[in-house]
Amino acid sequence: MEIQDKLNYDRIATAIDYLSENFKEQPDLDEVAAQVHLSPFHFQRLFTAWAGVSPKKFLQYLTTAYLKDKLQASSNLIEAAEWAGLSSQSRVYDLFVNMEAVTPNEFRNSGAGLTIQYGYHDTPFGKCFIAVTPRGICGLSFVEEGQEEAALQDLKQRWAFANIEPHQAFTAGYMQQIFPEGGMPGGKVHLLVQGTNFQVKVWQALLQIPPGAVSTYQQIAKSIGSPDASRAVGTAIGQNPVAWLIPCHRVIRREGIPGQYHWGATRKKALIGWEMAQMEPSNP
Repeated sequence: MEIQDKLNYDRIATAIDYLSENFKEQPDLDEVAAQVHLSPFHFQRLFTAWAGVSPKKFLQYLTTAYLKDKLQASSNLIEAAEWAGLSSQSRVYDLFVNMEAVTPNEFRNSGAGLTIQYGYHDTPFGKCFIAVTPRGICGLSFVEEGQEEAALQDLKQRWAFANIEPHQAFTAGYMQQIFPEGGMPGGKVHLLVQGTNFQVKVWQALLQIPPGAVSTYQQIAKSIGSPDASRAVGTAIGQNPVAWLIPCHRVIRREGIPGQYHWGATRKKALIGWEMAQMEPSNP
């Protein structure tokens, strides 16, 4: 993704914000296009190329009523997993991510003896920071302009004794697989994560939510056998070290509201709506 593509995501995010804040007034295409300083024709073309659906259709995915229906359709993760089996795309994605947790001894050693290579890349959802070990991806986060160093420092804090070095060309290969042109991820990606037993259990539960579906903190808590631990589940989700691949963006409030997100509420809406658009029967 080049500079123009990054500018396009910024426009998409601005449009999503405006649509969300003014949905009761049902703004028309001209109004939304004016917010991003494009003609209605060019904005419609830009948005549809990015999402696969029109801005009006995209907004429907983010309404409380629609999201409540989605929650009802996947009222527990077992049902969600069964539903995923009906979709070849979902089944492929379910097999796409394999997560491994470090051992207790490795957790204490904070990456001693491990080499981690990192890079910064543009994606359909803005710039991201990715960190990769020989055993898999250990970090993926979306970053705003000026936050690049903060993402690196966070990695160094979590893997304090690892050998950490930049390697843009190496990580670029991973990005092409994670964010392929015009569609969902493909192939097989391995993750290596540090976390408590509870955190890892929560992150594993997130992997069971298929693309285009959503769950709640309460449903996740129930699925891991801790029905009274919704708050702790929320904390674990907020500490997810691998954005997008461990899909914490698919967890919303039970009222049908997307809610907050570690990498920004607008980006969460973009991720949810984009995935729902990709899972439409008319889209590849």
